[in-house]
Amino acid sequence: MGSTPSANEVHVEGRVSGVATERVLPSGDRLVAIRVIVPRPPRRTRPGATVDTFDCVAWTARSQHALLRLCPADHVAITGTLRRRFWRSERGAASRIEIEVSRVRRLRQPS
Repeated sequence: MGSTPSANEVHVEGRVSGVATERVLPSGDRLVAIRVIVPRPPRRTRPGATVDTFDCVAWTARSQHALLRLCPADHVAITGTLRRRFWRSERGAASRIEIEVSRVRRLRQPS
């Protein structure tokens, strides 16, 4: 039996919700994070959320610099990899799914 090809690449286009944040983790690693808001297509059958919000993190200097140049309300295209990050909190083990950014492109503002 041959192996099944697999891929973990995501692409989102949306609006930056706020200023990028920088953090230094206990390991000494530095990360930059932003949140991107993506509108959901209208659905006639189920009312509810109209947007999805994605946490995006940059670990490399190049992608960190790109995120730090973004402003709230900028429209962006982000390509990256889905990652589940684990850590210990006061309440025990915690996790979060994030997009690990590999490419960032500022888009034109919608008209």
